Amino acid sequence: MTEISSMVISHKKAKVEEMESAWHGDLDGLLHNLYNHEYVYECVVLKTCNRVEIYVVSPKSSSVLFSFAKEMGASTHIIDFYGHDESLEHLLRLAGGLESMIVGEDQILGQIKELYAYSKKAGTTGKILDTAFDKAIQVGKRIRNETRINKGSVSIGSAAVDLAEEILEGLTGKSVLVIGAGEIGVLVAKALAEKDIEAIYIANRTFQKAEEIAYELGGHAVRLDDIQAYLKGADVVISGTGAPHYILTREIVEKAIKDRDKARKLLLIDIANPRDIEESAAELDNVELCNIDNLRVISEKTLKMRKEEAKKAEDIIQEEIRLLNLQYKRQKADRIISDLYRQVYDVRIREREKAVNRLCAYHTIGEIETEVLDDLTHSIVNKILAEPTKVLRQAAELGNEEFLDVVSRIFCLEKNRMRVEKMKPDCGSDLNRVSEKGNS
Repeated sequence: MTEISSMVISHKKAKVEEMESAWHGDLDGLLHNLYNHEYVYECVVLKTCNRVEIYVVSPKSSSVLFSFAKEMGASTHIIDFYGHDESLEHLLRLAGGLESMIVGEDQILGQIKELYAYSKKAGTTGKILDTAFDKAIQVGKRIRNETRINKGSVSIGSAAVDLAEEILEGLTGKSVLVIGAGEIGVLVAKALAEKDIEAIYIANRTFQKAEEIAYELGGHAVRLDDIQAYLKGADVVISGTGAPHYILTREIVEKAIKDRDKARKLLLIDIANPRDIEESAAELDNVELCNIDNLRVISEKTLKMRKEEAKKAEDIIQEEIRLLNLQYKRQKADRIISDLYRQVYDVRIREREKAVNRLCAYHTIGEIETEVLDDLTHSIVNKILAEPTKVLRQAAELGNEEFLDVVSRIFCLEKNRMRVEKMKPDCGSDLNRVSEKGNS
C-alpha cells in the first residue's frame, strides 16, 4: 500500500555542523531528484535552520529514504525514519510548535506553509500529502488559538535576545547590531525594540530592507559592507542571514575590536544555518560566541513554563489525528469505489460494443437501439455496484481497512493504479519556474 514516510534530521539529535553537512544543493534540486525517482509519487521537503525533513509517498519508502540519506551523506544516527502514522503525528506536532527548539514558536508554521506551497507549485504533491499538510496547517492554527503555547519568548530570534540579556545581565544602555533583515532578523529586531537598549543597528545585503525595518523600529540602517565600523561600538551582535559563507570572519572581528576598550565584552550570537560567524572568533580576548546549540538552555526553560499548554496541544493533536485517519479511510474507500466503477465501466463499454456489432451483422440498428443498449448496460452496472459502494463506505467509517484491502486485491485495483501513478510528468520545468520567481 502507498503511504507517507519521512526522514527527519533536527536539533534533537544533530548539532549545527551535522545539519549543515546533511544539506547539499538547493531545494528545487533535491525536490527534482526525489520526485523523479521511480517509486516516489509525491514529495515535500522542509528546510529550516533547525531541521531538514523529507516526506514521500511511495510503495518502497524505506529503501527510497535510506538511499537518499546515503546520497546526502548524512549519518543514520542523527536521522529519525518514520512510517505513515508516525509521520502524520510528527507533522502535526511540528506545525503545533511541539517539535521546535523553542516550544510553541510561531515561525515554524509559516515555514511549513511556505515550503509546502513551494512543493505544491512545483507539482510534487498529490492527494495524500495535500491532505496531510492541509490538516497540519489547520492544527497549527487551532493550537495557537486554543492554547497559550505561543505566548512569551516564542522564536529563535526572541530566544537569542533572552540569551544576550542573561549573559550580559541586562541590555539596558547596550548597543546591538543585527545582521540580516529576513524573517529571523525581523524577529530579533522586534524583540530588541521591547528592551531599554541604547541603539539598534540593522545590517542587510539589501539596504532598502534594512532601512524599512530600522524606520519601523526606531533603529539605524547599516550597509553590509560597513559592519566592521559598527562592530567596534557594539555590545551584542546577532546574525541570522541566509548567506552560504561567513559574514563575520575572525579577521573582521579582530580588526573591529583592535582599538576598543579592553574591559568591554563583545557578545556574538550566531543563529544562522549555515553559520554566519567564524568559530575561531571566539578565541579573541573579550569575545564570546554563542550559536543555535546555546539556545537549548533557553528552550528547556520555555518547555517547563509551557508544560500545561503543551498537554492541551497534545490532546488537540490526538483528536485531529483520529479525524485525519478517518479522512484517509474515506479517501481510500472513495478511491477503491472510483477504480471499481472505472474498471466495470470499461467492461460495460467493451461488451456493449460487442453486442452492437453482433446486432449489426444481422440488420441495421439506429441511434435509438444503440441508446437503449447504452442505458441498459449503464443501469445494470450502477445497480450491481450500488450496494458494494454503500458497504465500502461503511467499512471506511468503521475503520475496517482489512476489508478495503481485500476488495482492492480481489479486483487488482492497486496494481492498475500504480501503473497510472508511475506515468507522472517531469517536474523540472515547474521547479525552474518556481526557482526563478523565488530569486527575482
